[in-house]
Formats: sequence, C-alpha cells, structure tokens
Amino acid sequence: MDKNILIAYFSRKGGNYFNGSLVNLPLGNTEIAAKMIAEMTAGELFCIDPLKKYSQDYHTCTEVAKAELHAHARPQLVSYPDSINEYDAIILCYPNWWGSMPMPVFTFLERFDFSGKIILPLCTHEGSGMGRSEEDIQKICPLASVKSGLSIRGSVVKDAGKDMQIWLKETAGMA
Repeated sequence: MDKNILIAYFSRKGGNYFNGSLVNLPLGNTEIAAKMIAEMTAGELFCIDPLKKYSQDYHTCTEVAKAELHAHARPQLVSYPDSINEYDAIILCYPNWWGSMPMPVFTFLERFDFSGKIILPLCTHEGSGMGRSEEDIQKICPLASVKSGLSIRGSVVKDAGKDMQIWLKETAGMA
C-alpha cells in the first residue's frame, strides 16, 4: 500500500551513553534511524529542531531535560511543516528521555491535528525501551491510529535495518 509518509525525528549529537560508556557522537542515534527509514520508505524527513539547543554535555543535557519534563515545558521549534494534511502516516522518531519523549516532540505533536493519521513511534534508548511514550502519544493524538512502536538500542542502530523493515511491514504494510 502506497502512503505519503512524514518521518519526523528529534535527535541529539554529542555526549550520549553508548554500550555503557559516555561517548561523543557526531550524529545522534535517532537521526541515523530516521535516515535509514527514509531510505526504506521514500518518506519525507523533518527534523524536530528546538530553537534553544541542548548542551552536548550529557549530564547538563539530562538535567535540563528533567527540568523541562517536570515543568511540562514546550520548547519552541526552529520551524514546523506547513501542514501534515498530505501525509497518511507519520513515523515519529525520538530518544527515550526520562521515560518518554523529549519535550520538543510534545511541542511538535501538539501543533497539529493527527485525526485519521497513522503514527508509528520509533524510540532509541540504551536500556529503557519505549517507556511511556506510546501512551503519551495516544493522549496527545487521541484520534490517530498509534501503532505499536519499535525500540532500538542506540548503540546498535546502524545494524537495525532488518528490524526496522520487519516493523514497518508488520505494523503498517510499508517497506
């Protein structure tokens, strides 16, 4: 089944846990996954880019993310798609931050009406899986069809292409 697909992703390069150690990533794991999915689906990429950048220092970033979560912050984004009306499916890619999505992803989701859209969540992590992100997406987008998500350990994202293809095919008839 042919679908018009938007791959909206939030990713952060810099200090990240990778196989139990802090490393400096030149490209965020979630961006790698989003670009792989774009190749598989011919979907259009959109980077969820906060106006105020997060620190590349891991510990500083996690403290800011924790404060944003507790404050229910909705950080302003650099830009937004003009519309999502032309898309049948949105593949939403994000890292697990404090058990859910980063607050800029909430900002993105609350901007649009996802009624009748298919949302496929993909979460990168280093051991915490999807957390409560699927439930959070469903709360924000109650009239969307939120499919079962795929969680990928960030440290193996480059080798997760087969898992992504299977997930896309089984959950939405793509890839």
